[in-house]
Amino acid sequence: MDSPQSLFAQGDEDLQVMKAGAMLRKVKSRSWKKQRHFHLQDDGQTIWYKSRWAGTGHSTFSVADVEVVREGHQSEILLSIADEFPADLCFTLVFRGRRSNLDLVAESPSEAQVWIRGIRKLIQNTESMNDKERLDQWIWDWFQKADKNKDGRMNFKEVRTLLKMMNVDMNEEYALRLFTMADKSESGYLENEEFVQFYKMLTEREDVWRVFQDYSRDGQTLTLAELEDFLKQEQQEGERSQEHAQELIDRYEPSENAKKHGAMSIDGFQTYLVSPEGAVLDPKCLTLHQDMSQPLSHYFICSSHNTYLMEDQLRGQSSQEAYIQALKRGCRCVEVDCWDGPNGEPVVYHGHTFTSKILFRDVITTLGEYAFKVSEFPVILSLENHCSMEQQRVMAQLLDTILGDTLLRAPLDRLVPQELPSPQDLKGKVLLKAKKIGGLEESETLTDEVTDEVSDEDETDPKSPSAEALCLNDKKSKFSRELSDLVVYCKSVHFHSFEYSRLHSKCYEMSSFSESKARKLAKDTGAEFVRHNSRQLSRVYPSGMRTDSSNYNPQELWNVGCQIVALNFQTAGLEMDLNDGLFSQNGCCGYVLKPDFMRNSDFFDPERPQDRDGYTSLHLSIQVISGQQLPKLNQKEGSIVDPLVRVEIYGVFQDQAKQETSYIDNNGFNPLWNETLNFIVHVPELALVRFVVEDYDKASRNDFLGQFTVPFTCIQPGYRHIHLLSKDGTVIPLFSLFVNIKISELTTEV
Repeated sequence: MDSPQSLFAQGDEDLQVMKAGAMLRKVKSRSWKKQRHFHLQDDGQTIWYKSRWAGTGHSTFSVADVEVVREGHQSEILLSIADEFPADLCFTLVFRGRRSNLDLVAESPSEAQVWIRGIRKLIQNTESMNDKERLDQWIWDWFQKADKNKDGRMNFKEVRTLLKMMNVDMNEEYALRLFTMADKSESGYLENEEFVQFYKMLTEREDVWRVFQDYSRDGQTLTLAELEDFLKQEQQEGERSQEHAQELIDRYEPSENAKKHGAMSIDGFQTYLVSPEGAVLDPKCLTLHQDMSQPLSHYFICSSHNTYLMEDQLRGQSSQEAYIQALKRGCRCVEVDCWDGPNGEPVVYHGHTFTSKILFRDVITTLGEYAFKVSEFPVILSLENHCSMEQQRVMAQLLDTILGDTLLRAPLDRLVPQELPSPQDLKGKVLLKAKKIGGLEESETLTDEVTDEVSDEDETDPKSPSAEALCLNDKKSKFSRELSDLVVYCKSVHFHSFEYSRLHSKCYEMSSFSESKARKLAKDTGAEFVRHNSRQLSRVYPSGMRTDSSNYNPQELWNVGCQIVALNFQTAGLEMDLNDGLFSQNGCCGYVLKPDFMRNSDFFDPERPQDRDGYTSLHLSIQVISGQQLPKLNQKEGSIVDPLVRVEIYGVFQDQAKQETSYIDNNGFNPLWNETLNFIVHVPELALVRFVVEDYDKASRNDFLGQFTVPFTCIQPGYRHIHLLSKDGTVIPLFSLFVNIKISELTTEV
């Protein structure tokens, strides 16, 4: 049996050379450069490497986990050894999620090119696989894991081992029956197609079959009318059901005969249900579909705190790579903490800590290169300025020369705005957020420098370690005219009160709030905060006491319309799941339009949502039917997960809720729950729904297996699959939940 990738590799010269292997230098730092033997394994998917001194120890990674290959000195580590190894020997593998890059140096330029071309070809082939090819690859991977003696076939003992590896606790009698049914040759072994048949029997979906039977009169196919009825009744598709039914048959039905008769088989039906069209997240939400012509203050903006950090903020590494990763995830507001550096060069790091330092010049170069690769809408550069006048002038010069025309230097049309411009107006522009001398109306009449308080975060968070250190030294700091002139629509100002802002503040003035201050304002004066944020930008950042780079819950700040709710992108967990969930919509462009009741002057108090005009609460019913192919955390042979599903609602205070199913003993392969969870949602426009799967443990905390977070307004009702993500936010192949979702207006108490 050959996998799609191994068949692909057989006909390619570069991949054959990679199979033979090569000595490449793995580089971790300027002083850590060690040779490792790398080779592509026979599956055409796994790259294996080891030290010549490591005995049997080795490491592997899948090409499917590699996002891109960069040529030359395109990482900080490889740049640091540029004097020792020329660019044509060097390349970097960038992995998905939060995994560190792998920097490699080949023995010759031709050898480097073989590996660069080869891995790129494998990535492209993986990404272009259709669903059948992906499944074939998955089956082949399992076959290889189970075929312990590598004779290309499996006996029953190996099958029993395979079932444990796949999270299946099946009684021996039933397992033997499946094995015997698949063993058509009666040889006592499963080979090639026999193993495929065994896998197919193992993965038969009774849950999907039951739904199919409910609408199929003959029990074999769904006619066009029956499929239309299913789409109308269950998927709540209404008038477009007839047209869509035909589209689904054309797209997903594998049988030409069924297609010819305008019908769908169980195979086609299941393929539709596991496709993006059958997913819980409406594919239309994944496209850029919102109005992008409203003022900036009318959008939630994907925002990062301490963007330069890869780890914690006491001893963590500062890196340009952190900016690349954030921008690739759709981040539109990045932070730069600037301090005086040696040789007149400003540096970026978390001041008064042991975090490493990188050059401001390199950060801005990275921003210029990556700012608009994922989204064309504006990037806000939040500047925490701790530099002397001399180095501020250097910063201004670097911003000007490196960013060129992408840096916004003056108001659009040279007019003083009455409201902020839109993301559409500011496409392809970098906006500087910092202190400014005077305002847009009077900037030409002021002196060349101003004495003011230190950076935004230090002025509003006295608990910040860097703030305390600065207070001991010099509470006042000067700002240069050159840097000030580059601030246009994001002038940092001290927040006095909502009344003061309403009477005196300009639309281009914005304030930063520590999480504790923002939370207090949200709790005490939520409606005022919402009104304030309809006209001006607000930035919220984590407490300075979060030295481990943990995050706060962003939802309560979105509830009052705060646009720039900055999180530590390097720290995985619930808070970043919510952030990724909110910004998964609208083409992942980093801007999400706020609900209309948060953009206009109407009264909205998140503490009393029922007081707003047009208020209607909704009933959300989620039948958790089954799970498929859950990952196995504990690799011990006898260990099988006991999964449960929890559904969590995040939104206004009245909507916060959690419910969970019971746990299923020893079945991580195809657990069946058939349990219904019910919720009432008062403000669906602000709600996020998070599906979490855990491995139940009665003696300690449950283990996280996967999650998926979706905006309530993007949920597709009906029978849907939820394709779960790892803690890192990467897709786990074939791991899904099957649910039936119903949404209705609430007429009576549930």
